[in-house]
Parts: sequence; structure tokens; C-alpha cells
Amino acid sequence: MNETIQGMTAAHEGKRKAAGKPGAPIIFAHRGASGSRPENTMSAFQRAVELGATGIETDVQLSVDGEPVLIHDETLSRTAGASGWVGDKTYEELSSLDAGSWYHPEFMGERIPHLDELLQLVRKTGIVVNLELKNTVRVYEGLEQKVIAAVREHGVENQTIISSFNHYSLVLCKKLAPEIRTGILYIEGLYRPWDYAKSLGSDALHAYDPAVRAEWVQEALEAGTDYHPFTVNDESRLRELIAMGAAGIITDHPDRVVRLLAERRANDEMIR
Repeated sequence: MNETIQGMTAAHEGKRKAAGKPGAPIIFAHRGASGSRPENTMSAFQRAVELGATGIETDVQLSVDGEPVLIHDETLSRTAGASGWVGDKTYEELSSLDAGSWYHPEFMGERIPHLDELLQLVRKTGIVVNLELKNTVRVYEGLEQKVIAAVREHGVENQTIISSFNHYSLVLCKKLAPEIRTGILYIEGLYRPWDYAKSLGSDALHAYDPAVRAEWVQEALEAGTDYHPFTVNDESRLRELIAMGAAGIITDHPDRVVRLLAERRANDEMIR
């Protein structure tokens, strides 16, 4: 770990909890700092911490031999330059692939990380982690159990939120680990999604940004459910979501949210 990361570790006041609050949302770096680094690599995760992100969002799949790895696409062609499916390769095969040069030649040699690598960073820095289970296109038997076991082994249960578009999977996660927060991923507008989330035992709404409105954020907060919209990079929209009281924001550019929150705090101080 480089000196910058170590400095950020010291700056944290203990471990964060995977629950934001209005005016101080969790800044989730989407697939790490994917606006400036190859997504879902240790370089992207480390850069997110350096930029001031308070959370990291990533995607978890299983190798054919059952190892949890961090990659978004179910196939390898876009970010790893190989043919075939993630779930058809051994961990040794996956870890040998170049997951960086597609983004820029300077990142040649970046690898597809194992979940343990990220959780070590989470434990050292106290940052929050959002683990999205990629089990809709392809169902990975035992994915929920392996992810929960890894989270518990690293002692980061309170820093973790598990999300998925597969809501059956989230119900199972809550049964297996009621102490770990879960968030439902969805694209279209759901009617009173906070009620639906509660029916699953979920704690947060990971909604596609166009499906988020100020009045819904407030109703959700009153019901005890957080909004964590994705993936938001436009600064005017980021300002709106902060003003709405979103408890978390998923973005490719965490530094933008850091700056906007600092500006908001400065303005508040001037008013006082």
C-alpha cells in the first residue's frame, strides 16, 4: 500500500458504517475511481481512497473453482482482453489476465482482483464497501455464502452493504447475515420502493438515478430506508441529490462529490 493510502488510513476516525445520512452521503466510487483508472482494479480502488471517497462499489462473481473475483461483465472481452465467461475460468486463469491496458497502456499488468484484496483495503482504511452480486445473467451457486464468509473473516460487517438486481439473492443474504446491510438494485420506477425494500428486509434503494425524486427520498427517509442512486457524474445533478438528502451517491468521479460537499459546508458556515 502506498504512502497516500496509509495517510488516508490514519485520517479516518475509526471504521465507517455502511449507513449515510442527509447532508453527509456515503461517496461510493463506482467500480473504484473508474473515471480515471481501469474499473474494478486495485489501482481504481486505491485511487478512490486517495480522492476522498468514503465508499467503494464493486461487482462480485465466482471463478469456476469457486473464488470470488471483482469484475463487472460476465464475459472477459471488454476489460480483460480474453474470450469466454468469467464463470468458466479458474482463478489462476483469471488472475493472469491483463485488466488494465484496455483503459490505457500505463495500466498494463493490472489484474482482476480477488475479493480478499479489496476487503483488506476496506479493513485498513475504514472505508465502506458496496458488493454487488452479479447473479442475474448467470447464477453462481454459493456466491452469497462465500461473500458473507469473506466479509466476516475480515471483520468488516458494519462497513459492508450487499446489493443485487437479484432480489431473491438479497433475501437469502439477509437470512444468512442479518447484521449486514442490503440494497435493492432497480432501473424503473417502483411504486413506494421503500415498502418493497422492507418486505425483503433490505435497508437501501440502489436506484437508477432517473428513478429518484426529492419527495421519494424524503418518504423513504421517513420509512427508515436510504437512497443510494447510481451512476451520477453530472455536477448539477449531484448537487440536487445532496440537497434531497440522499444517504449515498454512486459515481465514477468521487472527487467531484468531495468538492461539492466541501463547498456546501463552506456556504453553510458563511450563512451562520
